[in-house]
Amino acid sequence: MSPDQHREHRPDLHPVLAAVTARVVARSAVSRAAYLRRTRAAADTGPARHQLACANLAHGFAAAEPDDKLVLRGRTKPNVAIVSSYNDMLSAHQPFETYPPVLKKAVVRAGGIAQFAGGVPAMCDGITQGRAGMQLSLYSRDVIAMSTAIALSHDMFDAALMLGVCDKIVPGLLIGALSFGHLPTVFVPAGPMASGLPNGEKARIRQLYAEGKATRDELLEAEAASYHSAGTCTFYGTANSNQLLMEVLGLHLPGSSFVNPGTPLRDALTRAAAARAVELTAQGGELTPIGEIVDERAIVNACVALLASGGSTNHTLHLVAIARAAGVALTWQDLSDLSTAVPLLSRMYPNGAADVNHFHAAGGIGFLIRTLLAAGLLHEDVLTVAGPGLSRYTQEPRLLDDGALVWQDGPDHSLDHDVLRPVEAPFSVDGGLKVLTGPLGTAVIKVSAVRPEHQRVSAPAVVFDDQDDFLAAFSAGTLDGRDLVAVIRYQGPAANGMPELHKLTPALGVLQDRGHQVAIVTDGRMSGASGKVPAAIHVTPEAALGGPLARVRDGDVITVDATTGVLDIDAVLASRPPTGGAPQGEEWSGTGRELFAAFRATVGTADTGASVFASYDARPTARLEVPVV
Repeated sequence: MSPDQHREHRPDLHPVLAAVTARVVARSAVSRAAYLRRTRAAADTGPARHQLACANLAHGFAAAEPDDKLVLRGRTKPNVAIVSSYNDMLSAHQPFETYPPVLKKAVVRAGGIAQFAGGVPAMCDGITQGRAGMQLSLYSRDVIAMSTAIALSHDMFDAALMLGVCDKIVPGLLIGALSFGHLPTVFVPAGPMASGLPNGEKARIRQLYAEGKATRDELLEAEAASYHSAGTCTFYGTANSNQLLMEVLGLHLPGSSFVNPGTPLRDALTRAAAARAVELTAQGGELTPIGEIVDERAIVNACVALLASGGSTNHTLHLVAIARAAGVALTWQDLSDLSTAVPLLSRMYPNGAADVNHFHAAGGIGFLIRTLLAAGLLHEDVLTVAGPGLSRYTQEPRLLDDGALVWQDGPDHSLDHDVLRPVEAPFSVDGGLKVLTGPLGTAVIKVSAVRPEHQRVSAPAVVFDDQDDFLAAFSAGTLDGRDLVAVIRYQGPAANGMPELHKLTPALGVLQDRGHQVAIVTDGRMSGASGKVPAAIHVTPEAALGGPLARVRDGDVITVDATTGVLDIDAVLASRPPTGGAPQGEEWSGTGRELFAAFRATVGTADTGASVFASYDARPTARLEVPVV
């Protein structure tokens, strides 16, 4: 069925979705056209290895088996690149160890040939939380994108398979893949670990530890019972938001995101992804480059899915950066306006007690897409790796008794209304993310886990330039007995790499539970696991580039109002000199940080994706001085 046929049979688009899409298309006209010219010109030259000189080509297949060498000399069989984020320390990426030989065999059976093109780094925000290494986390996304480009740069390939799961890895792989937008590309997930300790119990013990009422051994036992095996962590943070978005973008096979590792269905889906990559090449007869899939409508679909599922705040950075890599100009205002029309349909931890396995069992991504399509809140007429039309993603994979993999219609209703709901009966009438604006700048807030009575906080500021200083004040009891807005500044991308400040969540939760009005305002990140305390994050312009946060003082009354979208302060800041500062010299060295001085000096603003790519015009003329240590 062609995209035009799908367009004729879909319901009318919601007017907000239509209006936001129209302005994204108009805003992106020049950049998207330029992107498509580049990618289509690359596709017109045909498989790049056929233009390689003999010495170049010989280098490209020197290590291959004799039969593979004959194939790689020819033009009839597509060569599929495998790019992987495998390492065996991180649970989400450990399953990828066995994928390359499986993928290669499946590609050969489908009529192609495959080569492992390269690996990309994969770091875990959960391990580096509160540590110096976290200051490299966001930068790692762009390193991964560049590593992906290097892996594909040999011009030996007709398609690609991308193996990645977690926080910065999938966005980095996608940005890198879009720089080779003429190649058909399928993303291959590994799936979440089985459910462990209930998330509510884990959160309870974390908070007890923050209050000094649980021992470190008790805390470690709870954490180990929660993060206990191979696979993605089961809470709905950035990693699982990645997986949901890749499926809604049409880059995963339908229903493949949340199938557990080590199961027969997971193995069958992995082989099917390899075979599908072959079919999507010119030689396979269904040429579908990734640059054609990720267009304005697909990006808007991803935004809708993020909002409807209560997904990670990190994607207010990543989606903007991904869109730019495809020539699409997405803004936070687009997300904010969509949020007024997109209802919150899912409750997964930290927005509720359930995890992604419960969400998947309740109907999962297939039902989420089904109910949003029926309400005109998604574009159906898009390209996907499964073929034209997003309605394909309302189907679920099944293994028949003979081992054959088939796709069947998924449920037309939620199987657990505590976890997943239809558009007609949402948890909230608007989405899980909002944009705040005011004299302190522009910020993002995740409201899906914040109770209505906490969505507006007005209280005196307590100002810190380092999260450890806040935690020390909490431990000393100096924050007890009062309402407060914790201002944690000089945490933006140009200051110190924009680390996640999720380590602050238990302490803030303790203060809130004692009956106080509590909020946090920061130019840093709070991660995809932002919780019950209102957090105005990603404040831009950031303090290190002269933003208003640099002029805030203890005692200034700050208002964080998620209901009206306001981030206000009762002081006139323009006449004040800035105080504090980003770490300099030896303060920002060690743990590899000094190697990223160039990133720190050139990274773009949070609202433009916090990327070093094509972002130099997005920062003020005055650059942060970063000495090379």
